[in-house]
Amino acid sequence: MNTKLQLSESEALKIVEVIYQKLLQEGKAAAVAVADEHGELLAFLRTGGCPLPAINIAINKAFTAARERTKTSTLGARSRNERFPMTNFGDLRYNAFGGGVPLIHDGTVFGGIGVSGLSEEEDEQIALLGAATIS
Repeated sequence: MNTKLQLSESEALKIVEVIYQKLLQEGKAAAVAVADEHGELLAFLRTGGCPLPAINIAINKAFTAARERTKTSTLGARSRNERFPMTNFGDLRYNAFGGGVPLIHDGTVFGGIGVSGLSEEEDEQIALLGAATIS
């Protein structure tokens, strides 16, 4: 991790590679997105066999996790429990499905990872695996 708390392209690619290897090992297909601290895309991969809707969903999960500085599963649970629609954020990219995780170092969010194409639980577990490679 660099000292500026800014996610580099090489770190984003490292996250994608770790997740890609896990997907290959398990014979699974998914989309993987890595975003900077603003939620903007730095790296992306869609493996063969991944459903097309997973592309935008993964990107939006990374965006949401970085912007809201929390896991998308947590935000989704809050949305359901507190009964506020996700459209209240004013940006249709916000996503409430599990599988988006923020990248945090010493309490500061410096990016987000989104994985889509599997179950929400699997998406989140694999995103957390990616986050552990550089956090």
